[in-house]
Amino acid sequence: MCGFCLLKKFEKQCDYDESSQFACDTERRMNGHVKSMHFQQLMETAAALLSLLLVMAVDSTRTVAASRNQECGNSLQQTLKLTRLVQKESVDLIKTYKASQGEMAELFCKVTVADVPDPNISGLEPSERLASISIHLQAFFPHFKRVYEQQTDLQSPTSPLLAELTTVSTRSKNLATLINSFYQSLFPNLPVPEPAGGPTTLPPPQNVFQQKVYGCVVLKTYKELLANVSRELRTLKNKVCRRRIQINTLFL
Repeated sequence: MCGFCLLKKFEKQCDYDESSQFACDTERRMNGHVKSMHFQQLMETAAALLSLLLVMAVDSTRTVAASRNQECGNSLQQTLKLTRLVQKESVDLIKTYKASQGEMAELFCKVTVADVPDPNISGLEPSERLASISIHLQAFFPHFKRVYEQQTDLQSPTSPLLAELTTVSTRSKNLATLINSFYQSLFPNLPVPEPAGGPTTLPPPQNVFQQKVYGCVVLKTYKELLANVSRELRTLKNKVCRRRIQINTLFL
């Protein structure tokens, strides 16, 4: 006999038999209790599974955040290391420059020269100050080229000054590349920093004395810029990378 028919027969028996009616009520309550237990177990299993998925998602996000924070610190440390190297080389370069200029060389760097870039970093936000570093570095490249061209006419081809000028210029371009790469990793939605106002203004044709003064001022000012960059990068390391850690921790 089909299950439905048996159920109907059992219900009819319950309707006509008082003892059967009691048994039917008991059976119904037991069935309801079993269904309730099954539903509760199902909900507990679903809740446990959801909790496990949430824990896995949070752990994965924290792992990614920690990796990014480590990349931030490593990238900035590499940039700071190169900055210190170029800064040291710029100090040696000025000494070599003065030694190759003859008499009155100590006075050359004390003269004020127009059109030499400002060594001071500007901006309020970390993105602005990092962009300022990049723009200032790029602004010096045409001046390095002009000084090298001038000194090529004044020095012998084997002069150590020319070699040191080339080394500092090359490393400075590498430093600017690192700065821009770090800037893009921190602020991917912002444009790459570029000098505003078109090409860098260079001085008009100069006599030998003016060339010697100009070269010394350019190198001295650039050394000051590197000192400012080194100090700024140390500050940014504490502000930018640590702040990213704090933000990630807050949201996780």
